[in-house]
Amino acid sequence: MEHPLTLVGGPAGAGKTLLVADWIAVSPCSWPVVWLTVEAEDNAPGIFWAYVLGTFRHHGPALPADIGSPARPGEVDHGVLARLAAHLSGRSEPVVLVLDEFERVGTPEIAEGLEFVLRHAGNGLRLVMISRTEPLVPLHRYRAAGDITDIRGADLAFRPQEAAVLVDRHGMSLAAEGVQALTDRTGGWAAGLRLCVLAAQQAEDPQAFLKEFEAGQSMVADFLLTEVLASQTAEVQDLLLRSSVLGQIHPDLANALTGRDDAAPILAQLERANAFMRPIGHSWYRLHPLFAEILRVHLRARHPRLEPELHRSAARWLSDAGLLTEALRHAADAGDWDFAASQLVDHLAIGRLFTGLESDRLIELFAAMPPDTTGPAADLIRAAQALGEYDAERGLRHLRRAEENLDRAKDPSPAARLSCAVLRVLAGRVIGCVDMAEAAAKDAQDVEQEFPAACLDEHPELRALLLTGFGSAQLWAGRFEAARSALTAAVQAPGGAATALPRHESLSRLALIDFLDGRPSRAEAHARAAVAEAERSGLLPASRTGMGELVLAAVAIDRDDLGAAGRHLDQAAVSSAARPDPIVTAELGILRSRMLLAKGRPGAALNALDAALRPPHAAQSPWVNDRVALAASNALLAQGRPQEAVEALAHRETDRPDQAVASARARLAAGDTERAVKILDTLAGRYHHRDAPAVAVRVLLAQAQAADTLDDAAAARQRVTRALATARPESLRRPFLEAGPWLRRLLHAEPALTLTHDWLPDELLPERSTAERGEPVPSPVVEHLSDREQEVLGRLAQMMSTNEIADDLHLSVNTVKTHLKSVYRKLATTRRRDAVRRARELRLL
Repeated sequence: MEHPLTLVGGPAGAGKTLLVADWIAVSPCSWPVVWLTVEAEDNAPGIFWAYVLGTFRHHGPALPADIGSPARPGEVDHGVLARLAAHLSGRSEPVVLVLDEFERVGTPEIAEGLEFVLRHAGNGLRLVMISRTEPLVPLHRYRAAGDITDIRGADLAFRPQEAAVLVDRHGMSLAAEGVQALTDRTGGWAAGLRLCVLAAQQAEDPQAFLKEFEAGQSMVADFLLTEVLASQTAEVQDLLLRSSVLGQIHPDLANALTGRDDAAPILAQLERANAFMRPIGHSWYRLHPLFAEILRVHLRARHPRLEPELHRSAARWLSDAGLLTEALRHAADAGDWDFAASQLVDHLAIGRLFTGLESDRLIELFAAMPPDTTGPAADLIRAAQALGEYDAERGLRHLRRAEENLDRAKDPSPAARLSCAVLRVLAGRVIGCVDMAEAAAKDAQDVEQEFPAACLDEHPELRALLLTGFGSAQLWAGRFEAARSALTAAVQAPGGAATALPRHESLSRLALIDFLDGRPSRAEAHARAAVAEAERSGLLPASRTGMGELVLAAVAIDRDDLGAAGRHLDQAAVSSAARPDPIVTAELGILRSRMLLAKGRPGAALNALDAALRPPHAAQSPWVNDRVALAASNALLAQGRPQEAVEALAHRETDRPDQAVASARARLAAGDTERAVKILDTLAGRYHHRDAPAVAVRVLLAQAQAADTLDDAAAARQRVTRALATARPESLRRPFLEAGPWLRRLLHAEPALTLTHDWLPDELLPERSTAERGEPVPSPVVEHLSDREQEVLGRLAQMMSTNEIADDLHLSVNTVKTHLKSVYRKLATTRRRDAVRRARELRLL
């Protein structure tokens, strides 16, 4: 244990597991030991780490609850591993983690995660890996650094004196040369030695048997089938052969396969005799995998048509025992797809195809279901698979066929009817049909009355998926309050991996509703809660909805934090590529347009709106169309095309304030002041800054612009003052930056307005004199400014942009930039704000 990693490697039956178990039993080391035997089904990051963390929590030192756990079978969030490593690194003594049968792990992500935890856990972890093959962990690094204890096949192999002890403990007497020959022939392989000795016990002349024993590729198989298996009674042989199709054996299950009732004593006797049968707890046993494989080969040879029937019987027993996933695997191995499909539906497990640790395994299993499998259950599963991939056309086709079959049935299954209703809600979400979602939700509510409450409580993912789908459809249709109610109910679903994804999606959609309502702080809180839920549940970015990141990007844009907004948009794009949600796709296009506009690229901003106008599969959404028109109008206005900006909103009949504000601003720029004032008058008093600050700020700024246009300076100042006070708690800078040159001129003329608002961008803040700041008066400029440079400087002081100066002086933009460089050089500054301040100090302005 002096090294962080110990590898016990060797062939099957080399004694690897027994060696480590014996060390744990006799070692004086008092460190806690956590043991996990890896199963073939664990070869997925989410499942593997869920079992590791579960083993820690149930059989090892307690782990903090905030470490979290994976939420999906195929992935684990890096944050879960980081928190686990951090906790282990803070321990006063190491934990010994034993991973047995690690050769079953062939996923690089699992090996990478283990190496990360081991490397960052410091002295808090000792990892013991038991494996037939070299694991994917970069062992060369540990070997080069001398940080590994390597126990290989040669170390595990029996020496002659050890083989002699083994023979003696089986009650046999064998000469030294015989022991040497046996050891040489088996290469000291522990299982081979034991198999040979067991067979020799049954021979008339054990020494002659061992001498004549021939090694070869099929040695163990021939030995097991002809000697060990044949030495058992007919009843034991029959039980072993029939049970070989099982991954795990329970006495009652074995009885179901044999048709007898004597499995319990037989299994116990085999376990006591070390006959390749070991207990794994709660009356369950497992055959040695190699032995089981050889038995299955012999079963097929002896009873060619029996194996499918055994799988079919196992599937029915496991289903009745409530072990659905195991039952489905055996039904699939039997080719009994009708039973597999009906069991998934009848157990109300259709939701597990969308969420939970078993989702990937179930999707993979039913992907093998042949096309000729018919019936409502099979069609419902195909519909779920298609809708999970956002393939609306294929999903609805299978869903309609399932509904037609259920309508023709004399007594349709309530579980099938409920599954059908849930899938139709999800279909309504995918295609943006709120009427379909509402009708299906009503059907689901009616069918739920036919189930005991406890039955529905066992499947919280069904209700969570239904509410999330229903709320999403309502959101797409612009029915925000109904959407908020459904999504809030989904968030309140019981915790756990089964509901992690719908809870995460619902939180992110609540964040979007808050943002659209003009409540950035609430939107940000919901969005961060959505991201936290995903991280806590182990959802990787590609599995998340992306909407939470989009809302964080939208809030960052309003606060003029374009760097953070870009990072959130990039993260959202990863999820959008993996999950083509129409809401996410549309909002991603809109926010990309806003980002381009904020960077001064209105033409590119217009082009970016095309993606938002073409969401996959979905019907048109009124609020999405409104937001696209709004973004287009703002981009046209920034390009100096006010009339086209007016026309972009002309056919959007809506009472949304952001539309009205944009329309009024465009009309003011186009010279239609009278109509702009009328539009803004309709908004008077409708939006209180505490309820919707983002809306109130834009309304107040538009009203101030109208007052400025009408030369009502007092009204303009009053509304700008209120806008600043409303925006300050939220740091809403972007509305002021997009207001136009009139605001910069007003703030320059009225510097008192910004005295308590240093959170505003520099370009909006008026300059203070050197005397006001208590700084020394600078020396006069040596080189005088030309007349044209003086003109440029004067317009610079009016907070006009480079493009505006060029238009006003009828110069090219490049010429203006050349004059600006000359002004900066002559005034010994590098920024426009400093240049204006220095010019005032030198009384050049």
